[in-house]
Amino acid sequence: MNTLRKIYMRHRTALMMGVFRTVIYACLALMFFGLMAVHNFQLARPSRTLATTLLTYCAMSVAMHAVYGGYAVGKKKSKPVISSMSLAILATDFVTYLQLQIMNVNADKNSRLMLFGEDFPLLLVCMAAQVLLITFWVRLGNGVYFTINPPKRCLLILGAPEEEAVLRRKIGRYALQWKVEKTALWNDPEIERLIREHEVIFMGTLPEEAKMRLLGLCYQHRRDVISRAQLQDIMLSNARQIVVDDAPFLEMEYGKITLGQRILKRLTDIVFSALVLVLLSPVFALIALCIRLEDGGPVIFRQMRMSVNGRKFSICKFRTMTVHDDSVRQVSATQNDQRITRVGAVLRRFRLDEFPQFWNILKGDMTLVGPRPEMLENVEKYKLQLPAFVYREKMKAGLTGYAQIEGRYNTTPEDKLMLDLMYIESFSLWVDVKLLFRTLTVFFKSDSTEGFEAQTDANQTEDRNLGA
Repeated sequence: MNTLRKIYMRHRTALMMGVFRTVIYACLALMFFGLMAVHNFQLARPSRTLATTLLTYCAMSVAMHAVYGGYAVGKKKSKPVISSMSLAILATDFVTYLQLQIMNVNADKNSRLMLFGEDFPLLLVCMAAQVLLITFWVRLGNGVYFTINPPKRCLLILGAPEEEAVLRRKIGRYALQWKVEKTALWNDPEIERLIREHEVIFMGTLPEEAKMRLLGLCYQHRRDVISRAQLQDIMLSNARQIVVDDAPFLEMEYGKITLGQRILKRLTDIVFSALVLVLLSPVFALIALCIRLEDGGPVIFRQMRMSVNGRKFSICKFRTMTVHDDSVRQVSATQNDQRITRVGAVLRRFRLDEFPQFWNILKGDMTLVGPRPEMLENVEKYKLQLPAFVYREKMKAGLTGYAQIEGRYNTTPEDKLMLDLMYIESFSLWVDVKLLFRTLTVFFKSDSTEGFEAQTDANQTEDRNLGA
């Protein structure tokens, strides 16, 4: 009995979260099939329609789980989990609904495809109810998780004292998960004792030899490690394990994109951007009218940016700031920038100012997914500070990517570089698909447009890509 109790206490969180996860996914499926069965009786009994629809629903659920991460309670804050799960279930519902309506085109049901028939109001009700259920269940799950799991005691190992404030601020955003109880420099003589006394070890930017020694100590004492990524870590993160003769090696291929992938990626850019430009042209016209009516200035803002192999191009965006003199030095916008217009504030809040970039994508200046297109002034400055910044020019600049989704506008140049390299080194067409879907999550991030601290220089211009 005592053995069973010990096993339960050790695994109670995983068991409880497993129950929570099973309940939420079962309820979401029951909501969809229950409401769709109102006018589709074949879903209420064993039938070919039920089997096909259920298979579509399950396949989409698995795919969206791979894209958005699913019920990540205890690992993420409630808001990003809610937005990710809501987007996943909405996509799953829509695709399954579309498949069901296609199957309903037959002699017994409908003579033609009816997307907005009697089932459509029920679909909307279902989606609204599912989002409400997700909101409640995620908040309940995180509440339960962090009630039975207090913040983990953390040791913060620094490469230099100047790192402490920045790292504490970042870790402090997750106060329910981690609590920094002690900080120490990497060469502290008591470092092994400190590692033994804490549950999670955070590592800053450490000398390579010291980092390897400390990782060995953490491995020896079975401690979880969260290490700040450095250039060599990113470059080898997706290396392939190979054996040469009888010795293990890591293989890092420089030319990751094949000719076939390049062709397919370019075709996707052309088709997707053309569809967006055509389908959303009425919206673009309305935005242009609002910008013009506010101050009579130009609708489109243009600025030179850097792309693959150092190629320069003129990026297009809806203008969100007051007209400035082109002769002044261009620098990044700041928090609460007074030059942002009233229309511009709305466009920035919902990222609508980015949509003219689909014209850049159609022309071939940019791609849908890729590194951030940086201002020329920033590129020159960053290359002086970080010579490795040139590595991000291995791929064409993109509308979205890791840096645009996970970063903020005021993310440091070094972290921007790491995020861009994460995409470059992990490139695949499936990664592109996942990032395109995940781009939708930036609409729910209120902090992704945080600007830099105000500068004394008054000549600021626009610079913010989707989700950054």
